[in-house]
Amino acid sequence: MISVKNLLNIFLMALLLASCNENSSSKGDVYYSEGQYEEAIMAYASYLENRPNNVKALYNKGRAHEELNELKKAEDSFKLALKQDPKNIQVLLSLSNLYHKNEQPELALMYADNAVEVAGAPAMAYFLKARSMHRLGNVKEALREYNTAIKMSPKNGQTYYYRGMLYVATEEASKACSDFRTAAENGYDPADEAIKNYCP
Repeated sequence: MISVKNLLNIFLMALLLASCNENSSSKGDVYYSEGQYEEAIMAYASYLENRPNNVKALYNKGRAHEELNELKKAEDSFKLALKQDPKNIQVLLSLSNLYHKNEQPELALMYADNAVEVAGAPAMAYFLKARSMHRLGNVKEALREYNTAIKMSPKNGQTYYYRGMLYVATEEASKACSDFRTAAENGYDPADEAIKNYCP
């Protein structure tokens, strides 16, 4: 029969191990915030050894891989996180954005569509959906989603810029220039070059 003392020791050891695991995850966050992405990945991997289904650690590990431009490893981590939590908005948006980087607008659209379906989806979900449709040549749908994103987040210069680029493609110069100027006013630097190139 196990004595009370032995039970207490077992309990304390379990607490200590849990604390070490928590520290590994926290260490990963610290490393990530300091731009030490390789160290962050090792800390998250250590944490995940005992908690392989932890969504936050999987997601953060994916973000660290993405910062190192290890896009396949980032994709794998994000997909493992999504398997555990299929409606996690951060993971869906990260996957959509990742596929934009990989020049895969169809997959980017799929994940953006899933993100938009989540209750309380942010403006970024609509922006990524618009970008996907824009790149696939679906002008009307892209414009609709850009408009929704702007309505939700009227100070996001990036959205104005890309809506402006859509107007350039449809030869609506005055609308494009208005959007480029609004984008520049809201701190989106690429808009300055667009104004030089497209606006009198």
